[in-house]
Amino acid sequence: MKKMSLRTRVLTGAVAAAALGAGTLGAVSANASAPAAAPATAVKADTANRNLQQSTHLTVDAASKAAQAALDAAEKEHQKVAVSVVDRNGNTIVTLRGDGAGPQAYESAEKKAYTAVSWNAPTSELVKRLAQTPNLKDIPGTLFLAGGAPVQVKGAPVAGIGVAGAPSGDLDEKFAQAGVAALAK
Repeated sequence: MKKMSLRTRVLTGAVAAAALGAGTLGAVSANASAPAAAPATAVKADTANRNLQQSTHLTVDAASKAAQAALDAAEKEHQKVAVSVVDRNGNTIVTLRGDGAGPQAYESAEKKAYTAVSWNAPTSELVKRLAQTPNLKDIPGTLFLAGGAPVQVKGAPVAGIGVAGAPSGDLDEKFAQAGVAALAK
């Protein structure tokens, strides 16, 4: 085998590296510019499958309508409140803080809404349950004061509306019920 000069070996190596680099760059460029593969056929959910569950949630528009109706009802009676609407899972959809509502009203409204949807009952009713089970009040995120009302579809809770800031929980709950009633219109 014949020995190559240093110059020949360097040139051969440079040509090989250039060819390898061009091939790699071309492959990467081709992949980057190639259109994405067509998605596989859509998977259809089998609604008869007992492993699946369907649930109903309020839209943002519906939650906003309910919150505004509750706030309007409070303003008609010159009450300064905050209103919160949460979904079935307790996640806040919308919260409105009326002009002049106290700083505690915002969080209290959210907790009342969460409590109402969690137990599918007005919070004024839940306050009565504390006599038999006082440790209910220790559950994180809940507030057992009147002012929360569940929103139901066929008896199942789909949302909760909480109002806080009026001088009594009865008034708060009256305004929350006005929000629930607005959804029926």
